[in-house]
Amino acid sequence: MTAWAELHVHLEGTLEPELIFALARRNGLTLPYADIADLRSRYDFGDLQEFLDLYYANMTVLQHREDFADLTDAYLARAARAGVRRAEVFFDLQAHTGRGVSATEALEGVNDALSRSHERYGITSGLIVTLLRHLSAESAMEAYEQARASGVPLLGIGLCSTEIGNPASRFAEVFDRARADGLHTVAHAGEEGDASYVRDVLDTLRVERVDHGVRAVGDPALVDRLVIEQIPLTVCPFSNVRLKGVESLTVHPLADLLRRGVKVTVNSDDPAYFGGYLDDNLDAVRESLGLSDDEVRTLALNSIEASFAPAEVKAELAATWDYLAAGTTGGRE
Repeated sequence: MTAWAELHVHLEGTLEPELIFALARRNGLTLPYADIADLRSRYDFGDLQEFLDLYYANMTVLQHREDFADLTDAYLARAARAGVRRAEVFFDLQAHTGRGVSATEALEGVNDALSRSHERYGITSGLIVTLLRHLSAESAMEAYEQARASGVPLLGIGLCSTEIGNPASRFAEVFDRARADGLHTVAHAGEEGDASYVRDVLDTLRVERVDHGVRAVGDPALVDRLVIEQIPLTVCPFSNVRLKGVESLTVHPLADLLRRGVKVTVNSDDPAYFGGYLDDNLDAVRESLGLSDDEVRTLALNSIEASFAPAEVKAELAATWDYLAAGTTGGRE
């Protein structure tokens, strides 16, 4: 089986309606939805904020260590079926501590599942704590310190949530701290904000990867920089369309960026809300954008190379694509 790395997926965004109802029952909670169909009917978002409102509301069912473990394990099981063999998952810690959940309990629950990911699913994994940019820099630093104090292994930190009006420069100190502690750094930019937001996270946070980044396509000089510096973009096609950032998959800039030499990757972002996991996103963009077998292979190798996996893991995953070097087929087995 050919292997993929998923580099942009929020664990909270993999919270399927069925699990929401199951956790609500376990925790004795009453949901404001009549049933699963009623909840699903609300997944029509006008913009990023409308999505975030529902996203945060549904998190209330995540209360105990086992809840976070079950959430993470459910994602890993589905990701394995999609061909994912490396998962670098995002976790919005402040969204949980802000409602009274212990940082250590939440992180340990996630780690319970991630620590078994290779044994259970053949997936190597890493945890990236994503800081919420609509909150203060002080809150971000507190969350970072809580995460470090938990003792749970961290791969890196990221920055997410609404871009507009929330400059990345406010978080330079915590990103500097994370780098000094030996962690990797990533940040959302160019999802709802224009290309200047991508430049901002590159210049002020010095991130290694840009999450989304699709609006860079409107700035030729920035695209040239992404190509020259080989800065990966973790693109999420379904997410971009569902949140009205891109009109449709047929005009998504992924293919243009790929063909111009940008190191783009395909990811699912919040698959429970946006209609599909990595394999679903890949199949859709392949058809909608007319991607060739070689281009699909390049996307896969980009994801592996852009990951923060050890060199030997990258080599093993990349080797699964060796027999396709001639471009005979790009499908998953």
